[in-house]
Amino acid sequence: MIEVRELHEMAEFERVNALFDDIWHFGSADPPITMELMRALSHAGGYVSGAFDGDRMVGASAGFLAADSTLHSHVTGTAPGHGIGWALKQHQRLWALERELERITWTYDPLVRRNAHFNLAKLGARPIEYLPSFYGVMGDAINQGDESDRLLASWPLTSPHVEALARREPYVTPVSDDAVVALADEGGRPVTGSMDAATVLVAVPADIETLRRADPEAGKAWRYAVRDVLGGLMGEGRRVTGFFEKSSYIVEKV
Repeated sequence: MIEVRELHEMAEFERVNALFDDIWHFGSADPPITMELMRALSHAGGYVSGAFDGDRMVGASAGFLAADSTLHSHVTGTAPGHGIGWALKQHQRLWALERELERITWTYDPLVRRNAHFNLAKLGARPIEYLPSFYGVMGDAINQGDESDRLLASWPLTSPHVEALARREPYVTPVSDDAVVALADEGGRPVTGSMDAATVLVAVPADIETLRRADPEAGKAWRYAVRDVLGGLMGEGRRVTGFFEKSSYIVEKV
């Protein structure tokens, strides 16, 4: 069973740093967060937690208080294993609710299917802003020099669908029969379709990390296609309401 607890000591932050290096292999690049900043966040009332399987640290998360009764989750990383991310997020949710916070926000790469499914379908978060190259070009082993487009996800902690999902009750975002495909995955390449409908689907690649290594040009093609289509639709004021069949964003006109 995964246990999650808050972290306060430098020795614990050293373990987080080692875990994150195992995940991202940042090498000479900057780590996603320094041990000193984790120490400062923890001391100042921010959120720093670790997930443990017995004595082994298998996940960690750090965030800071933001405007409008919000906790912004800056970085979360987990070792391979089932249920670690879920345990961290549910601990984070209870921590925020105890402090009367209304939502948690974080950013993630819109091209990573499993993260999109976890964030939208399992947690009930919703993307509210498309952020092109938010961190610039990243040099860690996972991002492979790719531009760091991000979606800003907002998790409304007391919304009925979020509470139902927290209880492990199924919730599926309905998709209308007349939805059209605005971006399709055809043979591993992005193909633009129609956007002239109240509901459109925007696909992302099956495994962008592997694709970046095997075919960097295809990875770039997906980056720019999703930026143009999903970013463009959100820029027009359309709303992302879910993730369809573990493959596509559901985007609707408001």
